[in-house]
Amino acid sequence: MSPRRSYDQYCSAARALDVVGDRWTLLIVRELLAGPRRYTDLHADLPGVSTDVLASRLKDMERDGLTTRRRLPPPAAAYVYELSPRGRELLPVLQALGAWGAGELGERRPTDAVRAHWCALPLLRGLEGEGLVEVRLRGGDFHDGVFHLYAGAVEGPAYGEGPAPAEPDARLVLDAETCVAVGRGEVRVADAVRDGRIEVTGDGVFAKALREG
Repeated sequence: MSPRRSYDQYCSAARALDVVGDRWTLLIVRELLAGPRRYTDLHADLPGVSTDVLASRLKDMERDGLTTRRRLPPPAAAYVYELSPRGRELLPVLQALGAWGAGELGERRPTDAVRAHWCALPLLRGLEGEGLVEVRLRGGDFHDGVFHLYAGAVEGPAYGEGPAPAEPDARLVLDAETCVAVGRGEVRVADAVRDGRIEVTGDGVFAKALREG
């Protein structure tokens, strides 16, 4: 484990960057906002990171109190990494960074990787209220991906891959173009629902609120 580097500046922003300013750290946080992940799963969803760098970052994050590591009971017998409460406090930081960076997306480059669940945080930014939301993406490079969101959650995962683990408060269906537009900040979720670009189903309060905008 490498010693922590520091800017040696008595400034809260500098201190924060001492902890999360290394390359890949915040993207690891993005992945762990989905809940516990195995090393192999993290590596698969962080294209471009080397195994050595990923292992080093995870050790540093555990040392700095952002993550914990635990062994799953048999028959899994594998280790998983998950965010600590302090690590989960980085959600609004990532949301603010994502909103600021929306204008930098532009057109997708040929070398750009894409994952369906990377749409989770932009969609969360546009949802008001609390509830479990299942999202299905159609077409494009997302290959009909499915994930779920925990809107308004202050503890535990912010999102997860696959169908909702329980009956969701709302189901959203949208195409890849709309998902990209939301990520770029070109359209608000409420406007996309109103215009029919996002289909909302469900009889609960959350679904009705989304449809009523």
